[in-house]
Amino acid sequence: MNASALIAEDEPILAAVLARTLAGLWPGLTLLPAAPNGLAAVDAALAHRPDVLFLDIRMPGLSGLEAAQELAERWDGAKPFPIVVFVTAYDDYAVQAFEQAALDYVLKPVSAARLERTVTRVQEQLRARDGDTAMAALVAQVRALLPDAQGGGHLTTIRAAVGAMVRLIPVQDVVYFQALDKYVNVVGTEGDALIRLPLKELLAQLDPQQFLQVSRGTIVNLRHVAGACRDDAGKLALHLRGRAERLRVSPLFAHLFRQM
Repeated sequence: MNASALIAEDEPILAAVLARTLAGLWPGLTLLPAAPNGLAAVDAALAHRPDVLFLDIRMPGLSGLEAAQELAERWDGAKPFPIVVFVTAYDDYAVQAFEQAALDYVLKPVSAARLERTVTRVQEQLRARDGDTAMAALVAQVRALLPDAQGGGHLTTIRAAVGAMVRLIPVQDVVYFQALDKYVNVVGTEGDALIRLPLKELLAQLDPQQFLQVSRGTIVNLRHVAGACRDDAGKLALHLRGRAERLRVSPLFAHLFRQM
């Protein structure tokens, strides 16, 4: 069976071993040049549209999980979304999560016998593949791997910089948070402010009943969401109360708004 694949792995030796083993198990597979990190993986996947992605979970720049989320948000449907296989070092939590997910994972160091089973499953998926099926598989994988928000101790006030001052912003007044390079922009009813805290760390401190992640770089306060709608391309966006901007919802989080 002919197909193309991209390997994203920051350790060149491991990438070479995986590529060599895949070549032996799947003669019809065209392997693109390996991506050394998550950012390069996203760029290469968008440029070459491979059928299969082998993403290392832990990479610099973007992790494999973050790269998959970024691709899900930027994929335009010109070709069916690729089948994603995550590559991970042995970890009980990760393995348990993958076992609950939709498709497959590969453990380091790579075992030819284990990889052969993965190849067989991927080929079966490709024969019956459409973009929605592959995206649904990725959604299930990512949902299984994303950490659950911890109960208790939720933030009630955000300390944010506004020029030389520090503002204390009640969380109920925050409309949404948006990642901006090294900072997170706090968009509130009384204006914007900046905090220097990774979005994933911030999410863990927020009440999950009030705040939802809607894309890789955005968390929204449900109290300020007026509704959700799809555009002509089928992309989901949120309407905010009293504001003109729309917040795009990644396909990975669209299930959260099915009833809206």
